Amino acid sequence: MTPDDQKKAAAIRALDFVESGMKLGLGTGSTAEHFVHALAERVAGGLKIVGVPTSERTARLATKLGIPLSNLDDTPHLDLTVDGADELDGALRLIKGGGGALLREKIVATSSDRMLVIADASKLVRTLGAFPLPVEVIPFGAVSTAGRIAEVASAFGCHGKIARRVDSYGEPFFTDSANFIFDCSFGRIPDPDGLAAALNLIPGVVETGLFIGIAAAALVGTPSGVDMIEVN
Repeated sequence: MTPDDQKKAAAIRALDFVESGMKLGLGTGSTAEHFVHALAERVAGGLKIVGVPTSERTARLATKLGIPLSNLDDTPHLDLTVDGADELDGALRLIKGGGGALLREKIVATSSDRMLVIADASKLVRTLGAFPLPVEVIPFGAVSTAGRIAEVASAFGCHGKIARRVDSYGEPFFTDSANFIFDCSFGRIPDPDGLAAALNLIPGVVETGLFIGIAAAALVGTPSGVDMIEVN
């Protein structure tokens, strides 16, 4: 199977964990969109669920496909969130935020009883960090905040380019919450737990793309099928 076939297989398998009456967090990104499409087919067939999207992009897609939507103000407790990952390791620590929705993704995931990750085999790594770590930062004092990010990261053995994300026009990229994202090309992150905790103490940092202790299980599409990873 191609990587996209693997994503689709993982997304379809995730439907096995969805029951009628559930309140679902709907992730953002190419793999999550496969799930949204598959879910919409079940909804059209009579499945009763309510979705809470993690981005405006996902909200537009779900609305187009006829999935009933709510928000965390009206539906503050969710049964399950299904979302992708840019990287995950064997302990189900994740890097997310390649699509720019990491803050809302983390809020939705932690408002759920369970987070289920769906991914293709290339996303499963031994050590996080090859994918640049996104860090969401408020625009005020962003250059100063980026300097503090570099200092803190260095103390955890992480070194590399830290660049503010730009859009397809070369202009600063803004998240749905009107913040910047700095992408940190560390190559490897020896201590994801420690780095995540330390970065979140920096004034100006809104959130990081390190999801630690949040995912309960992952469905990983492989050339031979879908593997499930769970942590005790």
